[in-house]
Amino acid sequence: MVEAISARTSSRPRGAYLLRIIGIFKVVKATALVIAAIAVLKLIHSDITEVIENWARLFHIAPGTPVVEHLVEKVLMVTHRQFFVLAMVLFAYAAMFFIEGIGLLMMKHWAEWMTVITTSGLIPFEVYELIHRPTVVKGAAMVVNIAIAIYLAVHVRNETRAAKQADSINPN
Repeated sequence: MVEAISARTSSRPRGAYLLRIIGIFKVVKATALVIAAIAVLKLIHSDITEVIENWARLFHIAPGTPVVEHLVEKVLMVTHRQFFVLAMVLFAYAAMFFIEGIGLLMMKHWAEWMTVITTSGLIPFEVYELIHRPTVVKGAAMVVNIAIAIYLAVHVRNETRAAKQADSINPN
């Protein structure tokens, strides 16, 4: 078993460390999304006003402040169906990130391609969000995702080029 793992990882030494870091990042992101989805599902069967007031107290915000009142107003407009759809979308994204992350941790070539495609595909939405509702967190997330997409695209291209050269030198 150990020989199989070391043979698999030794055949792909270039960039293995960064691929594993990206894989861990994807798994952590997926875990956070699962937690968020569960929290959203719990909101369906909760008194939302009470939940927001508890959060306000937890963060030492007076329950009657305009910010809390505005949040309560906005959240009360969200239907149970919308909460359910949001939770399902969060679970779907979590599944995608788990697949990418585990694939990268296992050093699978398909996971590199999947990550390039999905990460690049989400960048336009991140740009839109950053333009319309800019925050430091959104900006940082977009920079990280662009860096991951560029790194993996270059890595996959170089790896594919090296494999083609090896095949042309040794065409069994």
